[in-house]
Amino acid sequence: MNTGPKLGHWRKLLPLALLAGAAPALASGSNVIGENLLWLAIIILAARLFAPLAQRIGFPAVLGELLLGVVLGNLSLIGFHYFDTIAKDPIIMFMAELGVIILLLQIGLETRLGDLVSVGVRASAVGAVGIVVPFALGAFVVGPLLLPGMEFNTYLFLGATLAATSVGITGRVFRDLGQLKMPEAQIVLGAAVIDDVLGLVILAVVSSLVKAGTVSIGEVGMIIAQAVLFLGGSIAIGRTIAPHLLRQISRLDSGNSMLFSLVLAVGLLMAWLAHAVSLAPIIGAFAAGLLFEPVFLKEFDTPKVVQEIEPLLAGSTAASKMDEIRAVLTRHTSHQHEHLIEPIGYFFVPVFFVLTGMQVDLSTLSDPKTVAIALGITAAAVIGKLAAGFAAGKGKNPWIVGWGMVPRGEVGLIFAMVGKTLGVMSESMFSVIVIMVILTTLLTPPILTALLRKKS
Repeated sequence: MNTGPKLGHWRKLLPLALLAGAAPALASGSNVIGENLLWLAIIILAARLFAPLAQRIGFPAVLGELLLGVVLGNLSLIGFHYFDTIAKDPIIMFMAELGVIILLLQIGLETRLGDLVSVGVRASAVGAVGIVVPFALGAFVVGPLLLPGMEFNTYLFLGATLAATSVGITGRVFRDLGQLKMPEAQIVLGAAVIDDVLGLVILAVVSSLVKAGTVSIGEVGMIIAQAVLFLGGSIAIGRTIAPHLLRQISRLDSGNSMLFSLVLAVGLLMAWLAHAVSLAPIIGAFAAGLLFEPVFLKEFDTPKVVQEIEPLLAGSTAASKMDEIRAVLTRHTSHQHEHLIEPIGYFFVPVFFVLTGMQVDLSTLSDPKTVAIALGITAAAVIGKLAAGFAAGKGKNPWIVGWGMVPRGEVGLIFAMVGKTLGVMSESMFSVIVIMVILTTLLTPPILTALLRKKS
């Protein structure tokens, strides 16, 4: 039996193993910055090696990065404690947050606003069902059934956690497989934005009930108004200003460096604005990506295109040159801003997914009772989002849409942490939530990949 290629691939992991083994000695006595540099080197190199491994067995690269994080985050179970503090290191956490912001900026750059608008009604229905059904199942069904005797506020927080959606994981799967433009992907992206707004409202309401015992209708209305004004206003105003802004800046420098800086700066600015109005920064980054569509769809270097196509049209064999002509046109309308951001994504995006995997504490699986309860809650979490998929309407694959909404990722953990901070969620309850987040996060990429490949 020929095992050469497999052994050859594993040999490529040897430098990483040596680097990881020497890491404690290399970092001993170093300052925080030096240690972070070594951690980043290991994370990025390992992510680049593990991603192809996942792809070779038919899974998306993101699953390899998530599983790598799970491995690194749980090496302490076998007595290797070097990576214990990475998941809570503020510098690494910031870089991970920056990674998911850049990912959503990339997704926004590759998304056409017209495609989102065309599925707006369906996305709204999916987003609403994807919030209401999981929240009701968590707060009024599986919570009281599987965790009897707890405060009602605890059940409310459980429902809020089940209502969350992590668009970063799903968006990465669609993007890796080149399926971002399919209608189901557009529905999921639109529904995820709606989920973020409605989820924020639910979290605010539940938190107010816990802290004050009452909730203000005015506060809820303010949250919704801020979200709608931010999303609608930023896209409408930004798409009007962007072409003029680029034209003025290009007078100073029309090179790729200026274009890269402008796109990245606007993405970070919009992420900050979203955070300032209490929305998730990734929603601002996604909106920023949509702003540049009119710039790169309308700006077209006609003289340069004509110069390249004229030689192809010469003579009587023009028909045979159609493929080359199409290549020229594609090259000039391929939205170079998408490709400019790609290299920085290679650096930051894997940090986010590896760190998400490192949040997984496998020791929580040691208690059979906790695992059994968590499996029941996970089933409710999956069922609630799959039900949302059927709200997409006729002609759309409900399973692709539903599974696209399933992963809770870092959003579910954030909701659970708020409940823990307010004192309504115990350690055991938090462990149950963590297991649910693990399963929904790890199950989605391979299942969604299989569904997408089956459809294509």
